[in-house]
Amino acid sequence: MLCGAMLLSGCAVGPDFERPEAPPVSGYTVGRLPPSTAAAGGEAQRFHSGRDVPGEWWSLFRSEALKALIAEALANNPDLQAAQAALRIARENTAAQRGAFFPSVDASFAATRQKLPADISGDVPSPSTFNVFTGQVSVSYTPDVFGANLRSVESLEAQAENQRYQLEATHITLATNIVLAVVQEASLRGQIAATERIIKIARDVLDLIRRQRTLGQIAEADVVAQEAALAQIEQALPPLQRQLEQQRHLLTALMGRLPSQQPTRKFTLESLRLPRDLPLTLPSTLISQRPDIRAAEANVHSTSALIGVALANRLPNFTISANDGSTAFDISKLFSPHTGFWTVAGSVVQPLFRGGTLFHRELAARAAFDQAEAQYRSTVITAFQNVADVLTALRTDAIALDKAIAAERAAARSLDIARQRLQLGDISYLLLLNAQQTYQQALISLVQARANRFADTAALFQALGGGWWNRPNAQPERPATIADFFQ
Repeated sequence: MLCGAMLLSGCAVGPDFERPEAPPVSGYTVGRLPPSTAAAGGEAQRFHSGRDVPGEWWSLFRSEALKALIAEALANNPDLQAAQAALRIARENTAAQRGAFFPSVDASFAATRQKLPADISGDVPSPSTFNVFTGQVSVSYTPDVFGANLRSVESLEAQAENQRYQLEATHITLATNIVLAVVQEASLRGQIAATERIIKIARDVLDLIRRQRTLGQIAEADVVAQEAALAQIEQALPPLQRQLEQQRHLLTALMGRLPSQQPTRKFTLESLRLPRDLPLTLPSTLISQRPDIRAAEANVHSTSALIGVALANRLPNFTISANDGSTAFDISKLFSPHTGFWTVAGSVVQPLFRGGTLFHRELAARAAFDQAEAQYRSTVITAFQNVADVLTALRTDAIALDKAIAAERAAARSLDIARQRLQLGDISYLLLLNAQQTYQQALISLVQARANRFADTAALFQALGGGWWNRPNAQPERPATIADFFQ
C-alpha cells in the first residue's frame, strides 16, 4: 500500500515556472555606444562588448593595499556573514520540507502501573494492582498525490535561490562600497592637499601685500581683504578633514572593525590606476548575471509554486498509517508470543466547506505571483537604467576631466601672471583675488573630476553584475549524508 501510494505521488497541480525572456533590445543607450571615452589626461577607457566581468574586478585598479582591504572585509564584515547565515537557513528549511516525501516512522515505549476498583458486588479482580508495558512502531505516510509538498519544496528551493543571489549582491555591494570609500578617501586627501596649497599661495600673497603696504604702494583695505580671503580658504579645511575622518570610520566599519581599529593603509589618487579596458556584457547576458534580477526571478518562481500549493489544498488529502507492537503485563514477556498487535488504516479527506478560506488563499497566491512578476520587471528596468547611467557618466567624466585639466592650467597661469603684475604694481588687488579664487575652484574641481572616473568605473563593474559567477566559493558546503534523512 505504501509503494502504491508513493507511485501516485509525482504529479503537481498549478503552473510550471518558465524563466522570463530577456528584453528585446541590443543596447543600453539610444544610438551606438562610442568604442572609447575621451583621452582625458592621456587616459582613454575602451569598451569591449561581450567581454566577461572578472570575479575580482577591483584588482584592475592595481592596488595591493585595496585588494588586502577587500579580502579582510569579505572575511569579517558582519552584514556579509548575516547574508551567509540567511542562505544556510533557507537551504536547511528546504531540506526539512523534503522530509515530507518520506513516511514518518516513530518508535515508542510506554509503562503504566494501575489499580482497578472493586465492582458493585464487592469482588476485586486479582491482582487489583498490575503493570502494563507497550512497545510499538508507528508508520504514517501522506502521499503527495496532487503535489502540495512538491510545490512547497519548489517554493522553498526558489527562496533559497533568492537568498543565494542576495548573498552575491551583498558581496558585490560590499566590495564596491569599499572601492568607493577608498576613492572618496583619496579624493578628500587630494582636496585637502589642494586646499593647503592654496592656503600657502594666499599666505605668500598676504606677505607680499603687507610689504607693499609698508612701502605705501597699496591701501590697508587690500591687506584686510587678503586676510579675509585667507581666513575663508582656511575655513574650508576643517570640513574636509572632518569628512576624511568620517570616511576612515566608514572604511573601518566595512572591514568589520571598530572605529578605534582603523587600518594603517592610506590612499591617494596617485596610488590607484584607472582600468583602461572595460567589459560591456550584452543585454541578454545581463539578465542572467545581475544578482538582483536573479533574486527577483527566484521570487517569481517561489510565488508561482505557491499557487500549486493553494490548489492542492482544495483537493483530497490521502493518509496511510500503520502500527505494530506488543503489550504485556511483565516486561520480560513483552515480545513473547500472543502479545503482539497491529493496525493498518487509510483515510481520505476532501474539504467541502471552509467559508471561502481556501478559495481566497488561492486568489491571494495568484495576486502574490502578479506582484512578484511586476517587481521583476521593475528590477530589470532599474538594472538597465543603472548600466545606461554609468556609461553616460563614464563618457562625460572623461570630457569633464579634460576640461578640468585645461581649466586648472589656465587658472594657474592666470594666478602666476596676476602675482607677477601685483609685484610690479601693474594690477589691482581685486583682479588678483579673482584669479586666486578661480584657481582654488579649478584645483578642487580637478581632484573631484579625477575621483569621479574611478568611482564610476567601479559602479560599472557593479552594474554589470560584479563577476560573481567567476569567483570560486570560499567555503565548500557540507554534503548531506544518509543519516540526515532520519533526523
